[in-house]
Amino acid sequence: MGSQTYPVAGGLQTETAPSRHGYLEEIHSWIVTVDHKKLGIMYIVYALLFLVIGGLEAILMRIQLAAPGLHFLEPQTFNRMFTMHGTTMVFLVGMMILFGFGNYLVPLMIGARDMAFPRLNAFSFWMSALAGILLYFSFIGGNGLAGTGTAPDMGWFAYAPLTEKAFSPGHTTDYWTIALLANGIGSIGTSINILATVFCMRTKGMTLMRMPMLPWLYATMSFLTLLAISPLTAAQAMLMIDRYLGGHFFDTQAGGSAILWAHFFWIFGHPEVYVLVLPAFGMASEIIPVFSRKAIFGYPAMVAASVSIGFISLGVWAHHMFTIGLTSYGNAFFTLSTMLVGVPTGIKLFNWLATLWGGKIQYRPPMMFAAAYLIQFLIAGLTGIMLSVSAWDWQLHNSYFVVAHFHYVLVGAIVFMLFSALYYWYPKMTGRMLDEKLAKWHFWLFLIGFHLTFDLMHIPGLLGMPRWIYTYEADRGWGTLNLLISIGGVIQGIAVLIFVYNMVHSYFKGELAGPDPWDAWTLEWATASPPPSYNFATDPVVGSRRPLWDLKHPDDPDSAFE
Repeated sequence: MGSQTYPVAGGLQTETAPSRHGYLEEIHSWIVTVDHKKLGIMYIVYALLFLVIGGLEAILMRIQLAAPGLHFLEPQTFNRMFTMHGTTMVFLVGMMILFGFGNYLVPLMIGARDMAFPRLNAFSFWMSALAGILLYFSFIGGNGLAGTGTAPDMGWFAYAPLTEKAFSPGHTTDYWTIALLANGIGSIGTSINILATVFCMRTKGMTLMRMPMLPWLYATMSFLTLLAISPLTAAQAMLMIDRYLGGHFFDTQAGGSAILWAHFFWIFGHPEVYVLVLPAFGMASEIIPVFSRKAIFGYPAMVAASVSIGFISLGVWAHHMFTIGLTSYGNAFFTLSTMLVGVPTGIKLFNWLATLWGGKIQYRPPMMFAAAYLIQFLIAGLTGIMLSVSAWDWQLHNSYFVVAHFHYVLVGAIVFMLFSALYYWYPKMTGRMLDEKLAKWHFWLFLIGFHLTFDLMHIPGLLGMPRWIYTYEADRGWGTLNLLISIGGVIQGIAVLIFVYNMVHSYFKGELAGPDPWDAWTLEWATASPPPSYNFATDPVVGSRRPLWDLKHPDDPDSAFE
C-alpha cells in the first residue's frame, strides 16, 4: 500500500502502511483492540447510529403534534418515544460521541502513545455499548420474551412514582435502569482514564499551561462526570431495591419521597448538560483559532473560565425544581447560582469573538458550523438566564419554552459543534476529506431546519403549551406553529442523512487529505492521517502552545519550539 511521509517534532518520519488483512481478521482486530484511536472511532460510529434512531423517534413525535387531534401515535406509544428519544440522545449519542472524540484526540494532542489504561479504555467502551443494547432490547423483552415487548414510558427523567411497580409493571423500567447503570460504569472508567492521561502522560515540554484547550476541557468534563454519575448510579440502585427488594426510597405510599428522586436525578442531570457542552467549548477553542489564523485570545482566562464552569455547575441543579415546593431561600440560592454560571460562560464567548476579531476568517465547513454555534449558544444562554429567575420559571416550567431552551443548548450548541468537529477531524481519522458541496447542503438545511423548529417552539411555550403532551385541541391556537416546527424537524432529518451519505461516500472516494489539510498547529496534525498505531515515531518535544506552527516556522522570531 506504499508509504506516507509526515512531520513530527524532530523531523520528517516515514510510516509504511500495513498490508490489508482478511475481513474476519479485521473485524476481530476491532473487537479486541485497546488502541485509543479505534475505540474512539467505534464510540463515534456507535453514537451516529443512535443519532439516526433518536432522530427518527423525534420525527415520529413531531408528526403526532403537527396538527390538533391527531392519532398517529397512541398516548402510551408517544410516551415511549419521548422516553427513548431523551435517553438515547443524552446517554447514547451525547456521552458516547464526546467520549469518542476524547479517546481519539486527547493522547494525540498531548503527544502520548495511548491512553493511560488501554484495557480499562476497551472495557469502558464495551460497557457503554452494552447500555444501548439493553435499552433497545426492551422493545422485545420489556414484558418478558413471551410477551409483546414494549419500551420504557416514564420519561427520560423517570420521576417517581412512575417507576414504581404499580405504575410500571413488567421489565421496561428495569431495562432502562440497568442500561443507565452500565452506561455509568463505562463513563466513570473513561473519565478516570482521561484524567490520568491528561495529568500523567503529557509529552516533554507540555506543561499544563501549554496544553491545548481541548484536553483542558476534557479533564474538566471528566472531573464533572465522576461527581455527577455517582448520584445517578446510587439512585438507580435504590430504584431497583424499591422494585424488587421491598425498599421504599421513592414510594410515597410507604413513607418514601418522590422529591428525593428528583434531587438525585438533577444533581446528575444539570452537571450532565455541562459534561456535554464543555467538550464542545474545547472543540470551538481549537477550530475557531485555526480558521481565524490567530491564536486563541486570552488562553489563561479561558482555562480559568472552563474550570470555574465545572465547579459552579455542581450547585445549580434545583433550578429544575422551582415548582416542586422548595423554600424561598432554596429558590433564591439556585437562582443566584444559575446566574453566576453565566459569568465564566460569557468570558468564553467574548474570548471566541476576540479571536475572530481582526482574523483572516476562512469559511470552510468546520468554521461554518462553529460560527452558527456561537450565535445559537448566545441565544441558549440568554433563555437560560431568563429561566434562572424562579418567578419566570414558575410560569414556564414544563412548557415547550423549556424544551426549546434545552434543545438550543443540545442541538444549537453541542450538535452544531460536533458537526464542526467531525468535518475538522474526519481527515485525520480516515485520511480523506469530506465533500464540501455536500457539507454546505448539510449546513444550510440543518441550520434552516433547526431555526424553524426551535425558534418557533418558544412561542407555544409562552402560549401555555405543556411539554410531554401527545395532542391538543384546535382552539388552543398552536396548530400552525406546531406544523412549522414539525416541518423543521423533517428538514433536519434530511440534512443528517446527507451528512451520513457524505461520510460513507468520502470514506471510499474522498480526496486524500494528507497529514495537515487545515494548516493547523496542534500535535495531532504532526503525524500521518490516519495515525499509526503508536501515534509518533519519536516522542515530540513541545516549547509553546502551538508546537506544529513552531515546527513549520523555525525561523519565526515568535517561535518557541525547542
